[in-house]
Amino acid sequence: MCSNLLYVSPDVHTEAVQAALAKHKERKMAVPMPSKRRSLVVQTSMDAYTPPDTSSGSEGEGQGDGGGGTSSSREGSISMEHWISRAIHGTSSTTTTTSSTASSSSSSTRSGGSGAAGGRLADVLAQHIHISNHSAPPDVTGYTNNTANTTADGIQVERAPGAGTAAQRQTPKYGNAELMETGDGVPVSSRVSAKIQQLVNTLKRPKRPPLREFFVDDFEELLEVQQPDPNQPKAEGAQMVAMRGEQLGVVTNWPPSLEAALQRWGTISPKAPCLTTMDTNGKPLYVLTYGKLWSRSVKVAYNLLHKLGTKQEPLVRPGDRVALVFPNNDPAAFMTAFYGCLLAEVVPVPIEVPLTRKDAGSQQIGFLLGSCGVTVALTSDACHKGLPKSPTGEIPQFKGWPKLLWFVTESKHLSKPPRDWFPHIKDANQDTAYIEYKTCKDGSVLGVTVMRIAMLTHCQALTQSCSYTEAETIVNVLDFKKDVGLWHAVLTSVMNMMHVISIPYALMKVNPLSWIQKVCQYKAKVACVKSRDMHWALVAHRDQRDINLTSLRMLVVADGSNPWSISSCDAFLNVFQSKGLKQEVICPCASSPEALTVAIRRPVEEGSTPPGRGVLSMQGLSHGVIRVDSEEKLSVLTLQDVGSVMPGAMMCAVKPEGVPQLCKTDEIGELCVCTAATGTSYYGLAGMTKNTFEVFPTSNNGAPISEFPFTRTGLLGFIGPAGLIFVAGKMDGLMVVGGRRHNADDIVATALAVEPMKFVYRGRIAVFSITVLHDERIVVVAEQRPDSTEEDSFQWMSRVLQAIDGIHQVGVYCLALVPSNTLPKTPLGGIHLSETKQLFLEGALHPCNVLMCPHTCVTNLPKPRQKQPEIGPASVMVGNLVSGKRIAQASGRDLGQIEDNDQARKFLFLSEVLQWRAQTTPDHVLYTLLNSRGTIASSLTCVQLHKRAEKIAGMLGERGHLQDGDHVALVYPPGIDLIVAFYGCLYAGCVPITVRPPHPQNIATTLPTVKMIVEVSRSVCVMTTQLICKLLRSKEASAAVDVRTWPPVLDTDDLPKKKPPLLYKPSNPDTLAYLDFSVSTTGMLAGVKMSHTATSAFCRSIKLQCELYPSREVAICLDPYCGLGFVLWCLCSVYSGHQSILIPPSELEVNPALWLSAVSQYKVRDTFCSYSVMELCTKGLGLQTDALKSRGLDLSRVRTCVVVAEERPRTSLTQSFSKLFKDLGLHPRAVSTSFGCRVNLAICLQGTSGPDPTTVFVDMRALRHDRVRLVERGSPHSLPLMESGKILPGVRIIIANPETKGPMGESHLGEIWVHSGHNASGYFTVYGDEALQSDHFNSRLSFGDTQTVWARTGYLGFLRRTELTDASGERHDALYVVGALEEAMELRGMRYHPIDIETSVIRTHKSITECAVFTWTNLLVVVVELDGSEQEALDLVPLVTNVVLEEHYLIVGVVVVVDIGVIPINSRGEKQRMHLRDGFLADQLDPIYVAYNM
Repeated sequence: MCSNLLYVSPDVHTEAVQAALAKHKERKMAVPMPSKRRSLVVQTSMDAYTPPDTSSGSEGEGQGDGGGGTSSSREGSISMEHWISRAIHGTSSTTTTTSSTASSSSSSTRSGGSGAAGGRLADVLAQHIHISNHSAPPDVTGYTNNTANTTADGIQVERAPGAGTAAQRQTPKYGNAELMETGDGVPVSSRVSAKIQQLVNTLKRPKRPPLREFFVDDFEELLEVQQPDPNQPKAEGAQMVAMRGEQLGVVTNWPPSLEAALQRWGTISPKAPCLTTMDTNGKPLYVLTYGKLWSRSVKVAYNLLHKLGTKQEPLVRPGDRVALVFPNNDPAAFMTAFYGCLLAEVVPVPIEVPLTRKDAGSQQIGFLLGSCGVTVALTSDACHKGLPKSPTGEIPQFKGWPKLLWFVTESKHLSKPPRDWFPHIKDANQDTAYIEYKTCKDGSVLGVTVMRIAMLTHCQALTQSCSYTEAETIVNVLDFKKDVGLWHAVLTSVMNMMHVISIPYALMKVNPLSWIQKVCQYKAKVACVKSRDMHWALVAHRDQRDINLTSLRMLVVADGSNPWSISSCDAFLNVFQSKGLKQEVICPCASSPEALTVAIRRPVEEGSTPPGRGVLSMQGLSHGVIRVDSEEKLSVLTLQDVGSVMPGAMMCAVKPEGVPQLCKTDEIGELCVCTAATGTSYYGLAGMTKNTFEVFPTSNNGAPISEFPFTRTGLLGFIGPAGLIFVAGKMDGLMVVGGRRHNADDIVATALAVEPMKFVYRGRIAVFSITVLHDERIVVVAEQRPDSTEEDSFQWMSRVLQAIDGIHQVGVYCLALVPSNTLPKTPLGGIHLSETKQLFLEGALHPCNVLMCPHTCVTNLPKPRQKQPEIGPASVMVGNLVSGKRIAQASGRDLGQIEDNDQARKFLFLSEVLQWRAQTTPDHVLYTLLNSRGTIASSLTCVQLHKRAEKIAGMLGERGHLQDGDHVALVYPPGIDLIVAFYGCLYAGCVPITVRPPHPQNIATTLPTVKMIVEVSRSVCVMTTQLICKLLRSKEASAAVDVRTWPPVLDTDDLPKKKPPLLYKPSNPDTLAYLDFSVSTTGMLAGVKMSHTATSAFCRSIKLQCELYPSREVAICLDPYCGLGFVLWCLCSVYSGHQSILIPPSELEVNPALWLSAVSQYKVRDTFCSYSVMELCTKGLGLQTDALKSRGLDLSRVRTCVVVAEERPRTSLTQSFSKLFKDLGLHPRAVSTSFGCRVNLAICLQGTSGPDPTTVFVDMRALRHDRVRLVERGSPHSLPLMESGKILPGVRIIIANPETKGPMGESHLGEIWVHSGHNASGYFTVYGDEALQSDHFNSRLSFGDTQTVWARTGYLGFLRRTELTDASGERHDALYVVGALEEAMELRGMRYHPIDIETSVIRTHKSITECAVFTWTNLLVVVVELDGSEQEALDLVPLVTNVVLEEHYLIVGVVVVVDIGVIPINSRGEKQRMHLRDGFLADQLDPIYVAYNM
């Protein structure tokens, strides 16, 4: 099959990429560019300019090269500009779309050859991403089934928003957030919305066919499993045959061991040069002769064994491991130490010099040293001086390292061995010679042990393959501490008495041509380099006349097995052929730490056949199959052979996963070798050793092919024709995406071939995969040059996406650009891959540009849910009865049944109750107001309140000339004036409306709300304090609102002395008592009407639930403007007679301990607060509990601490509050929540008697389908929900389907409907949207009990009958509130609650302090507040996208990073998501960064 391997022109990859991009045509970018704050744009500073080389290289030591030498545009590849212009002007034939592409742009016509309408990036991506699997692409837009606009191809395309006629648009339902408008129906037009619109258009895709089934009920919500494509290529060849290398011919004068060789050369020819080292100017620094190497090694051996520790207790014994820590510019010291160890029979472990205490990967090296039991580190003088030191001059222990004794090996520091001492030189045996470290894919470091016999056999095999002879000169650029550099330039060179010219990395950085110059100068026969060194030489090469490479008989390319080395080799040959470089000299080799040299191309005689080339189909490779690709030049991989099997070895390829079965001849597998010359184990890891070093490959029938074990090389490849070995990638770089395999190196090569030198540094690209939603996702990280602009880099990124998609047919999940020189480096300047991945996952990479493409990559989302319209409410009910489920309904105690001596019941009106109390208990204190110091600011007895209220009533009649039923706005700070004014209004027969006063520091935003409430409530006058009176008329106020249109403002600070002639006696208890105005979380201002009957019923219900009597004291830390907060602050004390201790929440900002100190000081048993108060205490007092305890703060008397809220209980906050203050005596069961809403201000409230509040765990995935499924605590996807307190007396609840209005079973999530005496009697608004109101306050079930009139709360929840019993002995029904119906988001046919997504997001990174989500045109927008430097902003984008995908199966459309405090929060501590949404669309958030995910 592979016999027709073709030879192709040099710069294959660049051309392929150019062709791929040309195929996509150079179009206008359809992706919205991210918006970035000015301060975030990378500043161009001089120090940021680094030459490409310092930062070059990638894992290893820099895989330095990309798809063809950059400078090679001069050598025959088409220049970039040329092909761009060609792509823009001509060749329109490339844009004809195939039927599989289904490119549906927002226009419903097909683009012919113009490429204009269809030319959106998403379409381009769509064209290629689904070639392999024909499952439909994910739908990210709506689920409307309007097949009306089907295109000619029969592919359904959704119209652009607004294209449908008005008739087609569905009527907006309850809080419809899907219209492309702001809350009040104004169409949005702004930079942001244009971008989003652009994004939506790019994401339009053909729809999936509708689902038949009612609902995917198996809750392992089947993620789409990639179905294998029936047409994918399969291996068809015969089973391969293991390949034997030539015999290892034993030459008579080969030494019996390396030490013996050293002794021989050191004594026979002591003057022969062994090693020449260079300084950074390229001048020879030092020549080490064989005599010196021998005598110094003996000295090191003697000192190791006899001068460390004591005579009785030597520190190092033969067989012990010692670390070798030598810098890259000192090979002589390293060699001496290495051979010293061999002579002393101790095991050297060469490692890198730790530069700082927390170097990339240095901790892992420490673990290796620890596990090897290393206690001594050998190092050079210079290196020892350079190590970080503590003030006392000691070398600190590095993070994760064992305690080491540092031993300097310079001769002058060592004692001379005695005359009679000689090292014991044995023949090579099974003892360990050295341990080479290897960094795995996950960053962990293993030690590969190499035996002395393996080391010697390996040197012999290399000598035979490379035809080394005595006294040859070899130039080495590689790292001499490990791998090819160690094997050729330290071990094999000594065996053959060769002369090594060592080129340090530092010299290469200054002069990339230095190695070529040294080859000429020393007439070297051999050079060992990486493709990076060849590439640098090309870049630096400026026609140097004196270069002559004819002496070179072998150029060993250490990373020749890397798919992108081929272009370097070709380009290098191209340039230097004229300088005497022969083609057959280039010898790529393949190696791995486990198997040592796997294969090497032999230097051949002149004029023989050119080496083999494989032009393989990338598509075939991704399925693990070898297919020679002749016609489609676009997605091919060109490989060069790495020669044949090593002498004395046997090689085969086995399946990469599972049983090591032999591959077929046309299949890619992991290469395995069987030879004496490999490593033997991973030090101390028996299990992993067995899987790697003791593999027995089997044939089809299951029989092992050899009785000897094979070693896995970690290389993927195949054995081609004529026994040539081809390597297609590394096991470590393998990424399996959607069942297809891709190699990280190939993807790097493709990225580099896109305008390589312009924006990113060569060799500074990292490619790795992360697992998100059960599949691997590809991440590409590159360092961008400091001088590139935002547009440039964005343009480059989108082209890389297109190129990778075109060539590899795989989507890139995330592409990130970081500033130059910021990626973690390996010691020789390459990228430390695992560390980079770690930083990416931790959100610590700090990219300056990010492009996420989850929409194109993630194709395995669960199927969207289709709602079934046919099933009517009646059949649901029958279904529930059949399956034995209760209809969900519950009620509080029946008010009629309760016998209590409630005196206040006689009165229909609160004003009468107050008069009665003023007569019977005039001096009983009803209210006490505390200031921030915790002292009493003022208090009110019954009679004081009565008298002051009379005066207010008098003033209203006299100054205000008000009639019965006039509306009065009360604009007071939280306090006693407010209460007085309220009862004054009742006495005068007016209807009070409490309004939060404007904030003096923030008039511009708070005053308009005040004005709006005053206008909407039709208040005929405003009552307030003198101070606020001035504020309303101030200059700042007139800037915010039109102050001339205020109604008369009465200041109540100096009241008239006389009381009114007659107090108003209301006659009809169904008339208005007061209006309650509040801004809902969706930003709607809604006022509800409270009648006298409802008000009294409300107070009675609370009195019964909380057992309130005149002897009680209750502490209230709430805002007194609406809902239950107002009722508790102003009304309950008058009705029940208990004393209320009032604590304004704003005072807590000055003194966070105020509320709890008051509770402790007044020995309060019942207290009420809000979530914001609880949060203030948790954050502000978290570290002070001990101090508070010592001050005597005691909360043990509290039996109920109720959080007043209109939302799902915040379990984590209440729990942390309980935990924190447990030490101060707070009983954990005392903390509970209440629940109220606009139609009924309090439905639930944890009373004094009755069972404790319960918490259940529900399956979040079921909840999205409106199902309630209880699960165990801690199970995956579980969500804790706390009961919202006990249902109040006189309240009935039922759960109804918000759409069909039918009653629901207990296992369903539905809308909470309430029937009670204290329901509000309707909305009070100027715009009488009557239909809406009647529905909310007077709804009836569509069947079942159709008589009762219910009010719809607008909240989703469910009821559960618990095992607990309540006071009356009945089983207790608990109500769980899940969230507001109008806040819930419908995405992919499922219902999501913003808080669940927000909780996930906040958990994902320490710098995210707050988060809010909303939808806009079916895109999920996530806004996060960043507490940290702006540099961290872009780190959050991938993390947020990942977590929402993983936990909620949703693709985030837009990520907005903003400053702290941008997300608006109302007085109850609830997020105002719709305000935020309007602000975002109007471009008012001043975001740090906005990312549009593709």
